[in-house]
Amino acid sequence: MIEERVVEIEENCGDRRRGHLSNYTDQPHGKLDSMSAPAVIIAALNLTPSLCERLADEGELLTFADTEPIQALQTILEQHPRLIVLERLFAATPRGAALINRIKTDPQISQAEIRVMSHTGDYTRVVSRGALADTVIVTPPASAIYAASSAAIEPEYDVEAEDAPVSVQDAPRQLDWHGTRRAARFRIRQGVEIQLDGNPANLVDLSVMGAQVVSATILRPNQRVRISVPTDEFVMRFRGAVAWAKFELPKPTEPPRYRAGVEFADADPTAMDDYCSKHKL
Repeated sequence: MIEERVVEIEENCGDRRRGHLSNYTDQPHGKLDSMSAPAVIIAALNLTPSLCERLADEGELLTFADTEPIQALQTILEQHPRLIVLERLFAATPRGAALINRIKTDPQISQAEIRVMSHTGDYTRVVSRGALADTVIVTPPASAIYAASSAAIEPEYDVEAEDAPVSVQDAPRQLDWHGTRRAARFRIRQGVEIQLDGNPANLVDLSVMGAQVVSATILRPNQRVRISVPTDEFVMRFRGAVAWAKFELPKPTEPPRYRAGVEFADADPTAMDDYCSKHKL
């Protein structure tokens, strides 16, 4: 009987349909009784069967691929699951970190347990609902990035230090390699855009040496970018590099986005200072 149950779990978890209900119930998806709210699993497709097997005693299991954080979040908000499980490798990605922080700060699902597990079963951690967990990667100055040939990497979510308090507003700061401010930074009026590699990006704050931006386009640390800054008279064009970046999941009504710090490599300081003066709050 035990072998038959394991086989049934593997077959159910092998179904790759989004939000597949992998348990033994005749109730249709989306009409589960509140007392039998499903547990949600988010993991890479090849790791999902192992997690399903380890969580077989949890009842109904709704599984989502690690490429479907938006769909998983929508289901979580609709179903109010009692348990949300993120596979450890997914939790260590920007999308995993953004999803964890989004769930932790939503009062509608405050009763849900957020659990990070390895597919091998040798690691389990219940995520605290305290301070937001985040990791911001700060890289060397743009001149060093242009000299280096290393591949770009994405920032990671440290599951071992997920309770470390990081302020969303204070963390994204353009720092030099020693962690000190090199130029005055100004908050920019809402709606001011520049372009990175031809894609629009909203300015958050700006100095003569760099900027914080929000973009719908993927941005990664160490990524080299061509920057265009339109003015009334002309368009400033220069090079730069992404110093840090993180993926964000805002409200369900808003699309996902990337918040990043961009360091300028060869911008005209005088022209950038004038631009800051015209557009700062």
